[in-house]
Amino acid sequence: MKGKYLLGGLFMAILGASIALFAYTKIVVRPTAAVTKDSSTVELQNAKAYLTSLQSQEGQIDFTYAAEQTVHGVVHVHTKSMMSSQSDNPIMEWFYGDRNSKPKEVSGYGSGVIISDDGYIITNNHVVENAESVDVTLNDKRTFTAKVVGRDPGSDIALLKIKAENLPYIKYGDSEQLKLGEWVLAVGNPFNLTSTVTAGIVSAKGRSLQLNEGNYRIESFIQTDAALNMGNSGGALVNTKGLLVGITSAILSPNGAYAGNSFAIPVTIVKKVVNDLKEYGEVQRAIIGVNIKDVEAEDAEKQKLNEVKGALVTRIIPEGSASEAGMKENDVIIKFDGQSTNTVAELQEQVGKHRPGDKATVTYIRNGKETTIPITLKNVAGNTKIVTAETENAEDVVFGSRLQALTSEEMSSLNVDYGVKVLEVNKGKFKDIGMSQGYIILSINGKKVKTPEDVRQFADNGARLKSIEGVLPDGTVFNYTFGK
Repeated sequence: MKGKYLLGGLFMAILGASIALFAYTKIVVRPTAAVTKDSSTVELQNAKAYLTSLQSQEGQIDFTYAAEQTVHGVVHVHTKSMMSSQSDNPIMEWFYGDRNSKPKEVSGYGSGVIISDDGYIITNNHVVENAESVDVTLNDKRTFTAKVVGRDPGSDIALLKIKAENLPYIKYGDSEQLKLGEWVLAVGNPFNLTSTVTAGIVSAKGRSLQLNEGNYRIESFIQTDAALNMGNSGGALVNTKGLLVGITSAILSPNGAYAGNSFAIPVTIVKKVVNDLKEYGEVQRAIIGVNIKDVEAEDAEKQKLNEVKGALVTRIIPEGSASEAGMKENDVIIKFDGQSTNTVAELQEQVGKHRPGDKATVTYIRNGKETTIPITLKNVAGNTKIVTAETENAEDVVFGSRLQALTSEEMSSLNVDYGVKVLEVNKGKFKDIGMSQGYIILSINGKKVKTPEDVRQFADNGARLKSIEGVLPDGTVFNYTFGK
């Protein structure tokens, strides 16, 4: 009898390991923890009455209404991509050929949220990035091939579309109305199961984990203690009325498994990003034109603040929105469009709801005096133009891949004063030669590059590409040479 139990335990352990092996996740290792990336105005009178009746039952909380309204609107996302069995290494291939680097099919898993009856689905960018195919399985077990409408690494949101009609979907709620201690449900597909529901409370708002990519990332996570596991990424965070208030994205734990802290992207950010991707195929990123940091006690004393809160302006970008509006270094931004911004994350969330060309107000403190000014927001290129997926974005997309000039900190760490970083790789020349996210390009055709435009110009817009030199994320120098 004991032998049977032992064999059964061994079988379950192997099964669990197999599931964990194929579950999709993204982990950022930190000294003490790992981070896993895992408003509707519709009247809901029945829901309000139902919840009121529940509250009258002492000691009982019932989430059946919210669960019933949402489980059918959450899907399983399965991705496939081809990856080399070892990292690209020109030297190894020179000596041994490419026999050891034949591509292998890799599967990834996550969750998604249906937001309209005609098949639009939200998931995390990290679930579908680099995927060559994406399949979506509904809660009723039907499976569809999904098209990636657009992705935004800066907010970790991606939009999918399947050919289907009359689908159950989850309506938008308002994440700004969430209160600490409020009950929420996390609905997803962890471990490739059908929709599962876990409950928790809102532990904090406006959290920044430094997970998303780029200088213009938007992070203002909702923190909850609703249990998330690998495969929950891209699922729904809903309130007790069954309205979408966030997209689950990450967990914080010592070992990559749920340990009491999970994070979701607020629906205020999600809605704007999704609308941009649907309309333009590209996010229209609005910026104020400043470098900022959270106010600390020392800053509050210097700037004559009554409280230690706000976003301290450390640099004004020349010809940017803030510069034209008359803002200066050391101004402390405390409100944006009338909404309090106690932290950088909260300010990013408010600005992230806008598009270039939008007019807003900024309230700041200078020398102890509070001032409110109008401001016209611009894009990262310093203008108010719309960028579409069909146009090769002259600011940062080259050969189908998104590039970004190195920051001063990055240049200092590499001991260079030039270079551009690959933020994401899509179909095009860079993907064809095996480059990937994180590569740093230092020169094209022997000429030093400082901006994405330099890469395009020195390669004669792709017509003349003889060599690329740079550095891998691990510090290894690479050199690609083409032709004679």
